[in-house]
Amino acid sequence: MKRLIPLLTLTLLFAASASAQDDTPWTTLEPGSDNITVEGHIPLGGILNTMDMEVEQEMSRPYAYVARGTVGPNSERGTDIIDIADPANPKVLLRWRMENPDLHTGLGGMDIKYFKYDGRYYVVQSTQFGQGPNQDLGAYILDVTGLPDASKVFEVARIHEPDLPGGFHNIFIYKHSDGRVLLLTTINGPGANIYDLGKAVSGDVDDAYVGTVPIAVDEYGFYHDLYAAWNPDKEADLFYGGGQGGYYVYNISDPANPELEFTMTGITGVDWGHTFTPSPDGRYAITETEYQYAPLRMFDMKPAMDGETENIRRPISAWTANWKNLVHNHEVRWPYVFVSGYHDGLQIFSMMDPEHPVTVGYYDTYTGPRDVGAMGGAVGNGAFGVDVRNEDGLIVISDMSTGFWTFRMEGFNGWNGEDWGMPNISSVQQWDEESKEGTR
Repeated sequence: MKRLIPLLTLTLLFAASASAQDDTPWTTLEPGSDNITVEGHIPLGGILNTMDMEVEQEMSRPYAYVARGTVGPNSERGTDIIDIADPANPKVLLRWRMENPDLHTGLGGMDIKYFKYDGRYYVVQSTQFGQGPNQDLGAYILDVTGLPDASKVFEVARIHEPDLPGGFHNIFIYKHSDGRVLLLTTINGPGANIYDLGKAVSGDVDDAYVGTVPIAVDEYGFYHDLYAAWNPDKEADLFYGGGQGGYYVYNISDPANPELEFTMTGITGVDWGHTFTPSPDGRYAITETEYQYAPLRMFDMKPAMDGETENIRRPISAWTANWKNLVHNHEVRWPYVFVSGYHDGLQIFSMMDPEHPVTVGYYDTYTGPRDVGAMGGAVGNGAFGVDVRNEDGLIVISDMSTGFWTFRMEGFNGWNGEDWGMPNISSVQQWDEESKEGTR
């Protein structure tokens, strides 16, 4: 029998004492750099209950999706759908909530992603429920093709894992080179699961499981966050996972039989990895570790990609907005890295010189008390999720307490990797492209 381990999630505790603060009152500081413009903002209600978010990439579908979970005292558990046709005036179209809210416990909605399949659009909301209904629910899937008419949004499937109760903390959706749309998920147990979303939305959810990506350090090891991308040099689908012991790269060209490429373990100050994102060409890594004072660490993965070593343990650089705090999620649009920085709000730095990252813009979305938040030092409050619309460069933040924000950065009017001498690869999937299978 497999030994289950608890999934490492946000510590759902409020700090009892105030975290360290600068002598200058926050109310007297400039909220942002001159090159960042606030387009729009809408509070979503509550404190510490707005989680991750995702924005659709097609300009003809101006919608953003925000996960609603409960770290604070409120009981918001579900999904908010927001119309950003006018980014200066975002509007909530629908607040989708779990049935019988008073019976559900635990975090609720955590991570959220969208995808396109067979001409229709869907949202996958990861969930984590405690004792009570849906403790084994990992995610629900909504059909959002009919937007902006909220009455046409409907649920099409739920993914349950009865043998691994506790839900999916994080998810990533990847358009595989063989054409399948795959859902990568953390689980309350060893490894990361892979599901075929085409089967899930076509009425065959019970047969959607494809395989599990192990974790090299321990057969019972956990992942916290995950990412996948096509690597042009290797002509392979690669999985990037942060978890117990550090960071791991697997070849998932055959998703049912993942093969370890290399590890990034034994890193000073990294007992476990949180987020792990490669540059578009797969050479550099931007990584996060979830504890106060931890910076983002950058690695050059070329020696491992070239087969010269099986493990990398020394970063080439590091970046943080404020050493007293903690930076959270990030999106890479080379050379820029867009960061949701908890207490430090939106942060943007450049990796034009990967050994010397430089801050190029910021805006503080959180101006509340610095002693109210999750995790040690109460640093877990403020900007939680971040996304970028490649077509026009719109930047979007979900803040745990202040809600939903849209921004522009001067001179950043969209992104295509080829403009920077890079493959056009990011977290954004090319849903309408033919598969790469014939090129392998």
